[in-house]
Amino acid sequence: MTIKTIQDNSTVTLAIEGRVDTNTSPQLQDALINAFQNAQTVIVDFSSVAYISSAGLRALLVGQKTASSKGVTMELSNVSSTVYSILESVGFAQILTIK
Repeated sequence: MTIKTIQDNSTVTLAIEGRVDTNTSPQLQDALINAFQNAQTVIVDFSSVAYISSAGLRALLVGQKTASSKGVTMELSNVSSTVYSILESVGFAQILTIK
């Protein structure tokens, strides 16, 4: 998995490419926490993510909780139907902002 960070004023976009799984989820979690230091809005671009495991879901949950505690908005964008169905099946589609 690779993560490209794009800063635009108070918005940070994390463009994720590859699988978000047990091996890569710590990298996503670290990138999210770092992004919250410099932004009011963090957009996680999932356009190049075909799979997310439970470890990846945990990283997103930690990200959402951290965002809420810091008053930062976290949004997922360009989520594929496959990844969306995973998010929906575990109830994350109701707690995450998905655009």
